Amino acid sequence: MKNNILKFLALSLLLVSQVQAITVDEIMAGYYENTGGKQAWSELKGIKMTGEMNQGGMKFPLEIVALKDGRQYVKFTFQGKEIKQGVFDGKVMWNTNFMSMKAEKADAETTANQKLDINDFPFPLFNYKEKGYALELLGTEEKDGAETYKLKLIREPKTYDGKEAEDVSFYYLEVDSLVPLVTESEIKSGPMKGKTAESKLGDYQEVDGLYFPFSLTQGIKDVGGAAMILSKVELNPSIDDSEFAMPKEEVKEEPKEEPKEAVTEKAK
Repeated sequence: MKNNILKFLALSLLLVSQVQAITVDEIMAGYYENTGGKQAWSELKGIKMTGEMNQGGMKFPLEIVALKDGRQYVKFTFQGKEIKQGVFDGKVMWNTNFMSMKAEKADAETTANQKLDINDFPFPLFNYKEKGYALELLGTEEKDGAETYKLKLIREPKTYDGKEAEDVSFYYLEVDSLVPLVTESEIKSGPMKGKTAESKLGDYQEVDGLYFPFSLTQGIKDVGGAAMILSKVELNPSIDDSEFAMPKEEVKEEPKEEPKEAVTEKAK
């Protein structure tokens, strides 16, 4: 029994020493080196991802655009109809209502939170110090059979339901490649409030010198979600401004009533 305790303590000390042997900055430096270089990431102006989403056995085309100036959208085709979600033109954020199929402007709180994310292109960990964020190494943890470094990222607070809350997310980077395999964050509002949003990333491929995950699954931890398989990633795409503009609702004109005099004259 005593020998088992000693072995456990020795193993624990070994794991602690391994974690302490690497710093957050060294992990990030390794990530940049393995995925194309920090300079190349800093010069990136936009990303366009094309692929297919599989949700509940239903598959449909998907397009995601994110630009350095904060503009973004998610567009997919479902039952022959084009639907956009999470659209932000730099000032206004809007979504397509699935019931009415009309564009609806997001509330002021959601839009304000979105504006805080403008400086997070191409990803929140990028230049975290310059943005005033805190990044902490919490240790190692196994994720989907892979050993990872668990990082805790704290960004500027956001407002949910009228109350300011700390914005915390966790990144799990594979210890050898140092690329993210999983990200997690607590949902702060809506019907899923209190649950953990989880994204799984894999199948990293090189695109013009930079590496991107071509397999993504987003959903609720321990519940599941939608799987996305990308077929193409374009860097610095040319996107027309109209793609971000909120559609104007068409107003149908009511038929004008003819003057009573005219009706009487026709009757004669």
